[in-house]
Amino acid sequence: MPDILSQNQIDALLKGLNSGEMSVEEQKAASHQRKIKIYDFKSPKKFTKEQIKALDNLYENFARIISSYFTGMLRVYCEATVLQIEEQRFYEYNNALPDSALIGLIDVKTKSNSFDDMTMMTDMSTSLGFFMIDRLLGGSGKGHTLNREFTDIEIAILGNVFEKIALFTQESWSSYLEVKAALSSIETNARMLQVYMPEDVVVIILMEIKMKDLTGNFSICIPAINLEQMIGSFSSKYIRASKKTTESKEAARKQVIMNCLSNSDLEMKAVLHEIQLDLQDVLQIQTGDVIPLNKNIHSSISVMVENSPWFEAELGENKLKKVVKINHMI
Repeated sequence: MPDILSQNQIDALLKGLNSGEMSVEEQKAASHQRKIKIYDFKSPKKFTKEQIKALDNLYENFARIISSYFTGMLRVYCEATVLQIEEQRFYEYNNALPDSALIGLIDVKTKSNSFDDMTMMTDMSTSLGFFMIDRLLGGSGKGHTLNREFTDIEIAILGNVFEKIALFTQESWSSYLEVKAALSSIETNARMLQVYMPEDVVVIILMEIKMKDLTGNFSICIPAINLEQMIGSFSSKYIRASKKTTESKEAARKQVIMNCLSNSDLEMKAVLHEIQLDLQDVLQIQTGDVIPLNKNIHSSISVMVENSPWFEAELGENKLKKVVKINHMI
């Protein structure tokens, strides 16, 4: 049944109910087949589906980056996946956080200063935090089910991890907008946070991180008022301009590589012809022996560079020295 009933379908349902052909339970079952989405008119959605999709693409790239980082740092297989992106009030998000949390505050500034500065809030499951600490200190990672506060030394260790997350945030956003991100602080009490006003609308990116046999959540909270300003730059025009800049940088990078390779030593040799001889004949070769070739002396020869044919040339002599004249490139 379609999501929206036509007037004829509504009349048919009412007629069936009044005539006794359809019971109330059947009518409820028929109505439940429709997917009804609740809409809050007090806090209307600020972002379109296209903008949410662009944000999803941004953090899919972010998830791939931190997956590789965690895998190399912890020496176990890690996988990060974006579960959902939604808008809600900050107090709703804050109330859902546990009393003992692992929260990193990241300051984000645009390099052109064309947008207001903003603070992103990242929350990681405490079990993931204890798992990382155990692995970084040489453990197996099994002692992650701890119900206590983080010590100052543990927070200092995790501070390095969140600093890397800030750099990965900057790298992911650079595909859409040139920003500079830096970790400002790490908090462990969600109730003491005063980052945003309770009624402020925020965008929550919820991710799932799997490390070995452990699964935990990692969420990113972005104020909608700042994101609303910046997401206007997430247009195809800007992306194409960004790609052009990337292509110019790639050309410069290739030129640097070529400049380094140009000083490399390569072996070049001219090969008149190649023949096969038995090992017995090779062992009996002496000075003055003549080896016949099935090739004319005036025919073209191959000039090899590191055993790969590059040029065709002809054999000659100049000032009593054997020379080759390159005719064309192969």
